[in-house]
Amino acid sequence: MKDLLYAIQDLFVNVLFAPLDAIRELELENWFAANTMSWIFIIIGFVAMVYWMLQLKKYSANNEEDKSISSHSFL
Repeated sequence: MKDLLYAIQDLFVNVLFAPLDAIRELELENWFAANTMSWIFIIIGFVAMVYWMLQLKKYSANNEEDKSISSHSFL
């Protein structure tokens, strides 16, 4: 069981986190290069938000939503 846990540790430390270690070393040389992944995620999130807002505006303009004011049927 101990070997399994050490294998999992080795997988994460030496394989999966290796690119992040390389980015951490870039931070000492260039701040912008070290934060490239963060900027990419920020841009993706912003594009997704704009797309979502445009879709909401499209459905709101088509009056497809039932906006009638009524209580729940059990009331």
